[in-house]
Amino acid sequence: MIDISHLAKKFKVENPKKLSEQERLDPRLNGKYFHSVQDVSLHCHGGEVLGLLGPNGAGKTTTLRMLSTAIKPDAGTVTIGGVDVLNRPVEARKKIGFLSGATGLYGRLTGRENIAYFGQLHGMSATAIEKRIDELSTMLDLESFLDRRCEHFSTGMKQKTAIARAVVHEPQVVILDEPTTGLDIMAAQTVLDFIRTLKDQGVPVIFSTHHLEEVSELCDRVSVINHGTTAFNDSFETFQSLAPGSLNRAFMTALEGVQ
Repeated sequence: MIDISHLAKKFKVENPKKLSEQERLDPRLNGKYFHSVQDVSLHCHGGEVLGLLGPNGAGKTTTLRMLSTAIKPDAGTVTIGGVDVLNRPVEARKKIGFLSGATGLYGRLTGRENIAYFGQLHGMSATAIEKRIDELSTMLDLESFLDRRCEHFSTGMKQKTAIARAVVHEPQVVILDEPTTGLDIMAAQTVLDFIRTLKDQGVPVIFSTHHLEEVSELCDRVSVINHGTTAFNDSFETFQSLAPGSLNRAFMTALEGVQ
């Protein structure tokens, strides 16, 4: 289980004169600081998939980066399987599989070598890494390109390899930042099927997306962030009931919770 309570994170604005008109009008701008995340709370139990929704710039990526320990929040708490992420980040990282918006693969290494390297960083043995790569290759359909150098990969190949790398150590929680962005229909469906497999294995999954059909297909819970604050956090059924028959209208209704 992952539990997040009242997360907040601000960033210093180095050059206010370079802010766009939209950024100047954002209510989160306060003096020399931009409060990207102001008050976000959510939770996800084992075997649940939580869809994180919100407009561009709402604070979704910053929230996910805090959950992954990539950045430290200014306030709030995060626990994963009973481990305090803020006070014990090294221990927490062992429990987390995180896919950021950028794949960050090493182009001169093959897909297999990229995945194996991260397995080594997690202290896995060569035998365990080989077995796990075989499993992930089947689940994510990597066989045809796994031993090619990543600099020659398509967007879909890179994304699927990055996901495999993120979960090679069999994490207790998986966090994915827009995992299907830029993918064709077949590659996107492979990723969605993989998320469903994690769910069936009892792994809690949090993923951000702009595709409401993905939420309908996979999610048990929905959390909507607007202006860095949780505007909605409940079951998919409750989210759906905000505007029966239209998830788009349900999303817009949820946004009205925080203006």
